[in-house]
Amino acid sequence: MGKEQEIPQRMKEAINGVFIGKEEIVHKSLICLLAGGHLLIEDVPGIGKTTLAGTLAKSTGCSFGRIQFTPDTLPGDITGMSVYNMKSGEFEYRAGVIMHQILLGDEINRTSPKTQSSLLEAMAEGQVTVDGVTYLLPDPFMVIATQNPVEFLGTYPLPEAQMDRFMMRLTIGYPDKEQEILMAAQFIAGNTPDKICAVCGPGDIIRLRGLVQTVTVADSVLEYMEGIVERTRKEERFRLGASPRALLALIRASQGNAFLQERSYVTPDDVKYVADSVLAHRLVLSPEAKIRKEDVSGILRSLILKEKVPV
Repeated sequence: MGKEQEIPQRMKEAINGVFIGKEEIVHKSLICLLAGGHLLIEDVPGIGKTTLAGTLAKSTGCSFGRIQFTPDTLPGDITGMSVYNMKSGEFEYRAGVIMHQILLGDEINRTSPKTQSSLLEAMAEGQVTVDGVTYLLPDPFMVIATQNPVEFLGTYPLPEAQMDRFMMRLTIGYPDKEQEILMAAQFIAGNTPDKICAVCGPGDIIRLRGLVQTVTVADSVLEYMEGIVERTRKEERFRLGASPRALLALIRASQGNAFLQERSYVTPDDVKYVADSVLAHRLVLSPEAKIRKEDVSGILRSLILKEKVPV
């Protein structure tokens, strides 16, 4: 193992020690972190979404903020607000929860679209604007949001612009019998998520992100990625295809997987491995496809199979 991969490997071991039986989910979460993206975790309640987000944050040693989204959560609760200081006679900025390096937004789709949209500038540009004044967010910065399926009561579907700003979406799924028994045994033994220790620091994450960006993407592989994205735009079963931002996210996530595999170049297999997590949540079915109950991921897989793989 190369020296650069020692830190991600220690992070994996720390997280897998308390988040049992989901090694692939942990691996993809690290891809998103090292690729400089934001992560959306979607699944039913009680499946471990918050545990994954919390353990990932704690393993990095980054400052960590958490907000539980509710229907009455206001944009100022996230971005902060200007408060009048009677002594100085001036308005002062009171930082919101977003002024942390890793922000966990629990059940993001339980809050209103107005509050959801307060994250757009932060996720795209690494800054927030309050009363006309712009404040830079700490580096590194990452939003990890969890959401329940949209058919659950009291949820607001995330708008397409918001979904497009998440580099990856992951679904955890129920553990199998052996994993659930092991998880229960760990709980009884007191090996809970709050026991996890940081294995690196913010500077390490910044350095690793820089290394990920140096992973080579050959022209033929880039054309392969663009071909997949273009197919989603021409597919009649999609009302909305992948955006240019989606292509950039696919590039960076593929570089992240190659880096974790100790390679200095991206292969088509890297692209295939991350494609569903990067693209599926950005694609919107046409009304006819919804009536037929088509599956976004299934359509995407068929489009990837049609694209010629570079040699």
